[in-house]
Amino acid sequence: MGDLSTPAISDITNTDEWYDASGESSSCNSNVINPARKENTHEQSPSKKKINVEVNDKRAMQFAEKNSINVNLNVGPAPLCYEEKAIEEREKCDYSIKITLDMAKNGTAPRAIRIYADGIYDLFHAGHARQLMQAKNLFPNVYLVVGVCNDKLTHSKKGKTVMDEAERYESVRHCRYVDEVITDAPWVLNDDFLTQNKIDFVAHDEIPYGAEGSDDIYQHIKARGMFAATQRTEGVSTSDIICRLVRDYDMYVRRNLARGYSAQDLNVGFIKKNQLELQTRLDTVKSKFRSYEEESKTFMERWEDRSKEYIHSFIGLFERSGVLTLLQRARSPRMLLNTHSSNSDTDDDDYMVKLKDTSKKNTSKPQSSVLSNDRQYDGMTQE
Repeated sequence: MGDLSTPAISDITNTDEWYDASGESSSCNSNVINPARKENTHEQSPSKKKINVEVNDKRAMQFAEKNSINVNLNVGPAPLCYEEKAIEEREKCDYSIKITLDMAKNGTAPRAIRIYADGIYDLFHAGHARQLMQAKNLFPNVYLVVGVCNDKLTHSKKGKTVMDEAERYESVRHCRYVDEVITDAPWVLNDDFLTQNKIDFVAHDEIPYGAEGSDDIYQHIKARGMFAATQRTEGVSTSDIICRLVRDYDMYVRRNLARGYSAQDLNVGFIKKNQLELQTRLDTVKSKFRSYEEESKTFMERWEDRSKEYIHSFIGLFERSGVLTLLQRARSPRMLLNTHSSNSDTDDDDYMVKLKDTSKKNTSKPQSSVLSNDRQYDGMTQE
């Protein structure tokens, strides 16, 4: 890479003079132009073309190096144990240097610490990711190797899995904490496997895991000081997820039938299929009825609020114009007849009160006027 830049500089000095417009503008008048130099600006010598090609090749190499660096930074999926990148990393490791637990904790290990974690990793979930995250962050400078058991071994030990081995390998290798995936991982670890893969520590939770007549298959690893404990995530596991699927089996079958899966794909009989389809239709009708009820309730609430606003605005309009008071004073004849029969006594009392008031007014007049009126009345009677 360094040989490309040096010849390029020497070729530039040996070629025809280049026209530097920026240099000329600073030292010479811009109105004076050298015709010879102007022609050189439009023509390019073969040596200059060669330099441009070399520069382009250099940029291409730099781009390729940058991409390879990104791969080395674990931007892509983790390699499988038989791939070239994993083999190079394994051969590069000097396993003759024994790393103790104290060295790993203190960060004084002279090389990357290879930690191994294994499992089935069926239906890869948050509990699996948290386990691998803890293993990756146990010590500084950790190279995390994850072993995944194949289908044959898993089915014989634990039973049928939801995902096959290829799917489980792919799920684990795309986890950000994983640096390498070992396929066909053994159920019980032995010294040959640890030496072959240059494992420094094995990460697992401290709960004893019994198998093949042993109370804890990690007992001999703990005795050698190669065990690193992680915490198990409670509340989430593959068994819990399968339990949810079994509990809500009908719902998931109906959902997949609605999405285009056939009854044969779901291993569902004819009667069961019709029963589930009928249940789906009933649920659809119920949901529509509930939505209709909610819409009706919302409509009535809105109408009630608006009707109150209309009534208040209507009353306010009449109160401002004084029409409401006039309507209260003016009563219809029918209302007067109805009220007169029921309130005749009160009307008579009102009439007597009015007479008394008029008599009081008459008595308040002067005596002369009263006498004159009496004389006039007597004269009229005599005639």
